[in-house]
Amino acid sequence: MAGELTPEGLRVFRDRYRKAHKKVERSKVLDEFCGLTRYSRKYAIGLLGRLEQEGSSPRRRRGPTYSPQAVRVVESIWKAAGYPWSERLKALLPLWLPWARRHIAGLSAELERQVLAISARQIDRRLAPKKRRLKRRLYGRTKPGTLLKHHIPLKTDAWDVTEPGFTEVDLVHHSGPSSSGEYLHSLNLTDIHTGWCETRAVRGRGERDVVKALDEIRRSLPFSLRGIDSDNGSEFINYHLYRYCQTRRIQFTRGRPYKKDDNAHIEQKNWTHVRRILGWDRYDTPQQLQAINALYQNELRLMMNLFQPSVKLLKKERVGPRLRRRYDAPKTPLDRLVETYTGRALPLAVQRLAALRERLDPFVLSRTIDTVLQALERLRRGDGLPEAQYVLAK
Repeated sequence: MAGELTPEGLRVFRDRYRKAHKKVERSKVLDEFCGLTRYSRKYAIGLLGRLEQEGSSPRRRRGPTYSPQAVRVVESIWKAAGYPWSERLKALLPLWLPWARRHIAGLSAELERQVLAISARQIDRRLAPKKRRLKRRLYGRTKPGTLLKHHIPLKTDAWDVTEPGFTEVDLVHHSGPSSSGEYLHSLNLTDIHTGWCETRAVRGRGERDVVKALDEIRRSLPFSLRGIDSDNGSEFINYHLYRYCQTRRIQFTRGRPYKKDDNAHIEQKNWTHVRRILGWDRYDTPQQLQAINALYQNELRLMMNLFQPSVKLLKKERVGPRLRRRYDAPKTPLDRLVETYTGRALPLAVQRLAALRERLDPFVLSRTIDTVLQALERLRRGDGLPEAQYVLAK
């Protein structure tokens, strides 16, 4: 029985267990110990593997270095920032905290210290119950195009660029449960080097409308557009876009049909910048097109590029059967864009964006985005036109 084992006997079994270098020898010691004590095998392994001696003081565990109030502050910023995952949330806290003093009552210097001390892992633990309710599924309707494939080269290797301007582009549909008729799409473009993202809504998948939206995006970028990489949808593989790129000396490449991993950067942005914002509802009217484009060109653009850090894949390495990915520290697209010009003069467009971030309140941006989305939902239900006041970058 368990009561028959003395502390001295336990120390003997521990010594034998630690000195047994082979698995078979350890198994024999465990069999003998479990037969004597009637302990379960898992409990016996933990008991014999402990380094501290019986009778020593219990191990002291460090208590939390933050209060429940600090967790509530983190949760408030998490909601206002659009529910970013823990590493990105940890990175944006220093950027958002100065503005949080205006919006969160009772935010003291001590609470700010506690908020900044919370690790990304602890943020995951504290917010886990709420995160589970936010999960949504993703699907798509892309159909391959057949024209000009021999003119547009395939790109299947990893991006290795050190300057902004090389991008991936995709079209996200907003058909709702039915794909009949004509409905809106979001043309989404992301820069590989900085993570900068621009989006425009278009009605249908017409070649001219897609080129027009891409030209609007090109003009709004704070850097030159040097290359685009798309999937094989007919909205991209056509003469209109091909001539557009040829005329402006924009590199045009494509991924393999039905291989979403070839366009992994834009697929991730399709979720964070489109699906999480507009969901899977159907949008198909000119009024909805105007409201969505107003959001894409103003508040959402500023929120995602100026105040939302993202991680960037640095390298992949094979460790046995597993593929290990290494990422850099989370940074906002604007910060990565500024770092690109280290040692050089910042372009005027980048200077204006940096100055704009200094005076923009991200909490006000977040509330405005929510107001516009609520108005857009009323418009989708036919309750009237949106009346939100946009926070434009003057």
